[in-house]
Parts: sequence; structure tokens; C-alpha cells
Amino acid sequence: MAETSPHQDVFQAIADPNRRRLLKLLADKEMSITAIAQHFPISRTAVNKHLHVLTTTGLVSRRKLGRETRYRLKPERLIILKHWLSFFEHYWDEKLLSLKEFVEHDEK
Repeated sequence: MAETSPHQDVFQAIADPNRRRLLKLLADKEMSITAIAQHFPISRTAVNKHLHVLTTTGLVSRRKLGRETRYRLKPERLIILKHWLSFFEHYWDEKLLSLKEFVEHDEK
């Protein structure tokens, strides 16, 4: 099992669209690299490199099953993102309230 490095940035890991797609793909099931690679228009080597980044950040776990390595999402590390985004929720709420007031005022 890969070690999670505190130096690996979860935000940097999810910055790549392929890695975000990988996280979604692995959300509900454990998959082999062969099965995963079939969902991407990139090489298996490239998929493996993306999986390595996700594994070292602790977003994905891997385990050997015979000759096959299987991967699965570890959603616990996503809490870092949730906490960061929650800081900005009041800005979104303010904007939605302003929009609601604008629309209701415009209707009158």
C-alpha cells in the first residue's frame, strides 16, 4: 500500500481533469488498471501516472489481488476540499439571495 505524503497537495492532485474523472470512476467500485484505462483516450502508462499521484495524496487506495493491482476511491481525504470550499459558501448564499431579491423586485 502506498504511503500518503504530507507534501502531496490534494488540490494539485485534483487540478487535472483526468484525475478528477478517475476519482469519479472509482467512487463506487474497485477497478483494475486495465478496466480503468478503457475509459480514457490516453495510454495505460499515463493512466498509471495519474493513479500514482492520486495514491500518493491518499485520494485512492491500491491493493494487489494476484497479479492485478486494483484501485478504489478513499473519500476521507476529500474532506480537505470540503472544508476549504465551506469557507466560501456564505459568498454564494449572498449572491443567490441578491439574485432572488432582484428577480422578485423585477416581477413587481
